[in-house]
Amino acid sequence: MKDMMLLVEPLIPALRRYARALVKNHATADDLVQDCLERAVSRWHQRRADGDARTWLFTILHNLAVSHIRQNRRRGGHVALDAGIDEAMIARPATQEDALHHADVMRALHTLPEEQRSVLLLVSVEDLTYAEAARVLDIPIGTVMSRLARAREKLSQKMEGAPPHETTKGGATIHRPAFGTGIFRRVK
Repeated sequence: MKDMMLLVEPLIPALRRYARALVKNHATADDLVQDCLERAVSRWHQRRADGDARTWLFTILHNLAVSHIRQNRRRGGHVALDAGIDEAMIARPATQEDALHHADVMRALHTLPEEQRSVLLLVSVEDLTYAEAARVLDIPIGTVMSRLARAREKLSQKMEGAPPHETTKGGATIHRPAFGTGIFRRVK
């Protein structure tokens, strides 16, 4: 049990980050991570002793997220009880340029197809090797490489082609340039 905790606990932030990027909802992502950890604990004895715990956990999480996404497509979207609140009344524009850049990247990331987004997140954000990502997604390494290349290219095009955003604050208009030039460079 102690060895399990030593292997699993450091991976929780990365699992949460990956889940949040996949499902775009913090509460749902936390639920998926909880389900992933529950499955890992209950099936720890089924794990290959020579296998990588990190890859195994990401595989469990990815499969749970895919199931969740498919289930939501069949059922339709969930509408929260407080959905009637006008966001303009409570929302404030971001004041830091980093937050604006982050929003641009996340918006562009969510326009990618799920299979490309998954590969991009696993390799670029979670720093898995191509082989590890292939095992997590249960696809050939060549498919990982081609999906990653297409995802980087699409994301780069979206970020470079993004129109400049304008933010109004206190009557003044703040112009900021499109974000992303050269940020998603190809790395071999």
